[in-house]
Parts: sequence; structure tokens; C-alpha cells
Amino acid sequence: MFRSIPPAHVAFVAGATGYTGRYVVESLRKLRIETHAHVRPDSRELERWREEFGAQGAMLDTTPWEQEALNQRIAALCPTLVFALLGTTKKRTRVAKAAGADDSYERIDYGLTVLLLNAVRAAGIQPRFMYLSSVGVSSKPSSNPYLDVRRRVEAVLTEGDVPYTIARPSFIHGSDRDDVRPTETLFAKLTDAAVTIVGALGAAELRERYRSTDGRHLATNLVMVALDPAAENTIIDGSALRRFE
Repeated sequence: MFRSIPPAHVAFVAGATGYTGRYVVESLRKLRIETHAHVRPDSRELERWREEFGAQGAMLDTTPWEQEALNQRIAALCPTLVFALLGTTKKRTRVAKAAGADDSYERIDYGLTVLLLNAVRAAGIQPRFMYLSSVGVSSKPSSNPYLDVRRRVEAVLTEGDVPYTIARPSFIHGSDRDDVRPTETLFAKLTDAAVTIVGALGAAELRERYRSTDGRHLATNLVMVALDPAAENTIIDGSALRRFE
């Protein structure tokens, strides 16, 4: 585990208001890393996040999700750490579609992540690009749109020239989550029960790979991995993420 943190780090966190993102901001600030927490400029909770992130010493960033604007912002900040923690849900997609908007996996999970990556490339910098993917993603196309979008983002990263770390945790859930996800919670509990049995039979690594985690633990581990030179240009699963606990 790191004992001293280089003072020159600057972090940009996209998806900062999400369940994992808010704890990534918190973890970065505990290490006194200069942190820019991105929030959509049209967010209805903009003042809430300005206050919460400001209390932690993080700076609120409201750059619009437009390529040129983001290019300029990333070039100005020159971050050394970029966290791409973006994602939508089936429920949000349905609600947005009914309102005539597009919050699909394609636009949010893929489109915004690649837009951010393009901004890093346009700036001509080499930060560590931390991408939150998911267990179950592989190099082969999937019929599951959530997993397949992440497969495509991973391909863009692994075939590009920006240093990256791809994290593939298992289910992320906790009682401190704002949005209730009963189906996901059920699957997480069932999976945890199954891997506990598997672990008791000697497959400890398998258990740690698929065991669920909460936002705070995942965020802490993501930050430590982001600061680990050995994790550059790697894909890490749940068991590797837990090595800092």
C-alpha cells in the first residue's frame, strides 16, 4: 500500500455524482490530491454537489459534454489521473426515451467515455485513464447491451495510446446507495452466497473475483490502483482490486 503520494497529481472524475464516483472524490481528497469532480451543468442537484464536493476540498467542474469544450478543459487542467465512471441504467433509459431524450448505453456508457478519451488525446497528455468496466466483459461480442458497450470501450482503450487501467468488479451495491436496485441487489446476494461456498471449498481467488463490493471500498481500491505504476495498461478483476484492503 502506498505510504507517500506524489504531490503533483491532478484528478478529473467523470461520473462524480454516481455511487462509486462520489467515493472516488472522497478517497482522492483524503490523499490531498487536487480533484475536479465533473457534474453535468444542467444537473438539478448542482448546488448540492457544489456544497458537498466543496466541503471536501474538491473543485466542481461543469464543462458541457461537447467535444470542443471538453478538449479545452482537459488541456487546461492537464490531469494525471482521469476516472471514467459513467453509466446509465435500463430504468433511466426508459424514462428518458418516454420524454424524447436519449440516455442509452450507447450514448452515455460508450459515447461519453469515448468523448472524454478523445479530449485526453486532443490535449496530447498521458494521464492514467481509469475505466470502470464490469465482470462478465470479454473480448467477444455479447447479446447483453450493457456488457457489449463495455467490451467496445475496452477495445478502444487497449488499442489506443493513452495509458489505461480497466477495472472489472462484480456487483456494486450497498445500503448507502441513493438509487434502489432490487434486482441487482438480489443477484449480488445470490452470487455472494454461491462464491462463499466455493471459497470454503478452496477456490478463494474465484470467490474474491465475483464477490460483490460497496461503493466506498471499490472507490478506495480504484484510487490506489490508479496510483500503482504496475497497474498501467492492465485489466484487473475483483480479486486484484482488493489487494489494497
